Parts: sequence; structure tokens; C-alpha cells
Amino acid sequence: MANIIKQGFQEKLIELGVEELLTTKSISIYAMKCRKYGQVLSSIREVGLIEAPVVAPLKKGKGYLLLDGHLRIMALKELGVERVSCLISTDDETYTYNKYINRLSAIQEHRMIMKAIQSGVSEEKLARALNLDISTIRNKKCLLEGICPEAVELLKDKSVPEPVFRVLKKMKAPRQINAAMLMNDQNKFTSSYAKALLDATPANQLVNKGRPKKETPAILARQARLEEESLALSREIGSLKEQYGTAMIDMTSMQAYLKSLLGNEAVAKYLRELHGPIHDKFKEIAELDFFRLKNME
Repeated sequence: MANIIKQGFQEKLIELGVEELLTTKSISIYAMKCRKYGQVLSSIREVGLIEAPVVAPLKKGKGYLLLDGHLRIMALKELGVERVSCLISTDDETYTYNKYINRLSAIQEHRMIMKAIQSGVSEEKLARALNLDISTIRNKKCLLEGICPEAVELLKDKSVPEPVFRVLKKMKAPRQINAAMLMNDQNKFTSSYAKALLDATPANQLVNKGRPKKETPAILARQARLEEESLALSREIGSLKEQYGTAMIDMTSMQAYLKSLLGNEAVAKYLRELHGPIHDKFKEIAELDFFRLKNME
């Protein structure tokens, strides 16, 4: 018999009073002055609320607990909106929602902007909605002009700063692909690393052969050494990834066991009362995000 998959959310949204929602964390005055909050506020003001906040009904008593969407709720309050449609979760574990969020990469942001423009949204309205200067919108719109599709595919889900793409545009397509592969292998997507790869690129692999460079024997030797070291490091990283994959499987299995263990209230209570430090360490391991740690430089 097939396993029944538990539904994570109720099928219908429910309209609730903004002031009635019980928050699970406080928003500091500094957070309300940051760029992200300004973008949320501008987006709601221009196009309305796009993503519904996530709430869960309180187990004891009446009311709803806000699990995800604290900045959106703060923005709604600032704009004087009194009621909001919410997504009802069947799970009240607040860490679950933020744990698996993937921030938009530069390429994903570019595609989102292009889709909006093709749908008839003006650059000016996008700039207001995202709280950005219109020149920034235009730069994001032109982000991939001159980048070959293969390099785009390699970098599409990576956190690559926009200046890196400006460096890649100075290279011909084969070199762009090679540079993107080296960045992936070394998990290094900084503009300084991209510029180092550009400096090591032969003139015949540059667009318009780049600026004339004085190629002394010392410079040529340094370029050859950088290429050799990069290739050797890529091979070493490939070997480490195989070993790391096995370790990740073991760690994920261990984490799943600890989650199951702490999910048993009787066991969790016993550990809390008689073995507090062990309980806290188990809880810390159970809530670790191994995939985020893996992608950290």
C-alpha cells in the first residue's frame, strides 16, 4: 500500500486581521531600514501582496501564529492594510519555512525582470516595485547579453555577483564555459576571481582580442602556472566531492534519526529534564542545514 503523503497546507486561503496575527519573532528598527524591507514595502504599494503569509492555528485557544512573512505583515501595517489572505499550514514548525528558501540568483532575477517586461510591465513600474533605480533595472535586463547559453546554464542557480558577468563578456564563448566550470569546481564566484581568470586568458580567447598586453616571458609563465594550478585544483576538488558525498549521506541519516528521536515527546522530555546538554546538542544537530553549509565558501 502506497504511503499517504501528508498535505502541508490547507487548500483555501483564509482572510485574517493583520493585527490579530501572533508573530514568532520581532522586527528590529534596523531591519525596517534595510533595503529588503524597502523593496517589500514598494512592491506591495505598487502591485499588491504577491506571496501570502504562512500561518498556523494555535493548538490551545483561538488565533493564528505567523510562521513566515513578518516583513510583509510589517509593511501591510505601515500601509494601513487591515486584512490579509493567509496560507494555512498544517505544521507549526517555524524553522521549516526559512530553512529551504533559495535566494534569487542574478540570472533568475534577470529572467524574472524580462518576463515582467514581456508581460507589459514598464521599467519605471518595476523600479518602483523593487525600490531600485531605473538604471539598475536596465543593467539587470541586459545582464546576459554576450554570455553564451552554456555558461548561463552552468551559473543559473549560483550566487554570482553582477560584475562577474561583465568580466565574462570580455571572453569568447569557449573561454566563458571554461571559466564557469572553474568557478563551479572551486565554488568561487567573486569578481576578483573572475578578473584573475580574465588576466590568464590568451588574447585569441578574448572578444576583440582585448586590450593589447605586454606579454613578457614572466607574464606568460604566470598565466601558464595559473591554468595548471586551476586544473589540478579542479581534479582534487572532484575527488574530495566523492568523499564528501558519502559523508553527507551519513550525516543526513544521523540527522533524520535525531529528528525522529526528539519528535518522541517522552524521549525529548526525558533528555530535557535529565540530560539537558545532550538534548540541546541533539536539537542543534537536528536543525543544522547541511546543504547551506555545503554551499558556504
